[in-house]
Amino acid sequence: MKLDPFYLIVDSAGWIERLGPAGLRLVQLRIKQGTQEALRAEIRAARAAAQKHGCQLVINDHWQLAIEEDCDFVHLGQEDLADADLAAIRSAGLRLGVSTHDESELAAALAVEPDYVALGPIYPTTLKRMDWQPQGLSRIGEWRQKSGETPLVAIGGLTCERVAKVLQAGADAAAVSTDVLGAADPLARARAWIAATAPWR
Repeated sequence: MKLDPFYLIVDSAGWIERLGPAGLRLVQLRIKQGTQEALRAEIRAARAAAQKHGCQLVINDHWQLAIEEDCDFVHLGQEDLADADLAAIRSAGLRLGVSTHDESELAAALAVEPDYVALGPIYPTTLKRMDWQPQGLSRIGEWRQKSGETPLVAIGGLTCERVAKVLQAGADAAAVSTDVLGAADPLARARAWIAATAPWR
């Protein structure tokens, strides 16, 4: 499976609608809190926006709702991986991404044969508090060898100016949030990311 090299992470369906015209092909909806009703409504809206703009939708954590709303992917952290019904996820036809930060987590992720593994943080990040030091570019090459044919997503502190080095180091995709959503012109920044990652598309 080939991932689009520009992997945008957003916290609302509205961002997909707003940035979809840039040419998004892969987007994750990451919402950590909310009632089941509110989460379902947001996932449903995100799925509609993703379909409208022709991009694959990844749901962070909420695998039951991802199944019920017929989404493309679910992304799980290590704690969620231990609790999720992986058989149900696979039976529903969802693809699976898993976060990793160290050797043991990579082994746990690869053991469930995911559709991609994510490595982070590559650089310092402000998106969320991290218990791990920045991995750096060299770790990408190590993870690339250890993950074999499983696609590798780099995440954490990535910018449009850094993305070429990240992809050259061996990542298949670069996941980003703040550099796009926090930009003065998010649509222009998304277009810049798409241009910067075009050689790997």
